[in-house]
Amino acid sequence: MTWISLIGITLAVAALIITLAVRAGFRNEFVDTILGSNAHVTVYSSIYVEDGDTSREIKDFDVWADALRAVPGVTRAAPLVRGQVMGSFRGSNAAVDVYGISYDDLLTIPRVGQNPDEAWGDISRFSDGIAIGSGVARELGVAVGDKIKLISPEGAKTAFGTSPRVSSYEVVYVFTAGRYDIDKTRAYLTFSEAQKYFNRQGAADEIEVMIEHPEKVDDIAMHLLTAVGDRGMVWTWRDASGSFLRALDIEDNVMFVILAILVTVATLNIISGLIMLVKNKGRDIGILRTIGLTQGSVMRVFFICGAFTGIVGTVFGVALGALFAMYIDNIMSFVNYLNGGGAWDPSIRGIYALPAELRLVDVLKAVSLSLGLSFIVTIFPARKAARMNPVEALRYE
Repeated sequence: MTWISLIGITLAVAALIITLAVRAGFRNEFVDTILGSNAHVTVYSSIYVEDGDTSREIKDFDVWADALRAVPGVTRAAPLVRGQVMGSFRGSNAAVDVYGISYDDLLTIPRVGQNPDEAWGDISRFSDGIAIGSGVARELGVAVGDKIKLISPEGAKTAFGTSPRVSSYEVVYVFTAGRYDIDKTRAYLTFSEAQKYFNRQGAADEIEVMIEHPEKVDDIAMHLLTAVGDRGMVWTWRDASGSFLRALDIEDNVMFVILAILVTVATLNIISGLIMLVKNKGRDIGILRTIGLTQGSVMRVFFICGAFTGIVGTVFGVALGALFAMYIDNIMSFVNYLNGGGAWDPSIRGIYALPAELRLVDVLKAVSLSLGLSFIVTIFPARKAARMNPVEALRYE
């Protein structure tokens, strides 16, 4: 029974630590790819009427960008032109989300221009062509140096209507940002070229704002609105991904509760073992009590027996869980090998690998839960042993 209790506590604590580490790693990786590839705050214009047509174009985008850069905490404000087109190369087609941005601003995007997971080509040649995500390159079957066609239904306006616009661009840079959905659709053109291609002469679609402390984006949002005036509107990264992050928080809490129940069940085995021990040692307890051992001393003996099982199981569980979290990549590679590939599908999970981040606070939570439950459940059989009547224990001896 002691060995069963020990193994149960070890596995339960390890499962709790592994789960908390994976959830923390997944959340941090997800947030890092959001902040590393997208704007912290997107500033755009409300709808207005111009020449009888509604529009959201920002004509004075330079003025807006300068005003946003002046807000304390803002590190960058970059005008953007955005549009969705179809990319084509030798009969292969893919949906492409095109961002028109200046070269200097492209270099400041962490997961694209500064520190991508992988990159091919020369980003300094950005003005000569187009930069695309690795997913776009894979779907179209292109490499650096190839020319892809961008096809937009909103082309040149003629007397006979709007004709599709088809332009070819050399692929000069291919990047992997770490997010499957971004790498599969994202492409960058120079700001001036995107203005021509999407008929945005002298205008931008939005202003991409990066701030010093993204986690405090809600505090700075009102200041950004004030800077651009009544026509401005903002969309933060929390607005875009807040529901997913809240779902992760709920899932974290639920998983902790479920695994806490698992730890509780494992520690209950200590009660079974101690009750059997008390039954088997009834004669010894009676002799010790008759020679002067106090109830408190008997209780401490059996409490130490049960608590020691919980302590050893917790130590082994922490070691097992920490090793699993630290070598998660090797373990997932082995699982992928056994599964014949496809054990981790980035198209479903959004990121390319199962991350794990071992945090001290998570380990302490698991240790506190395990030791606390182990000590609590040990008290009851220990009290039963301490209260045993020595006369009754030795009646039939």
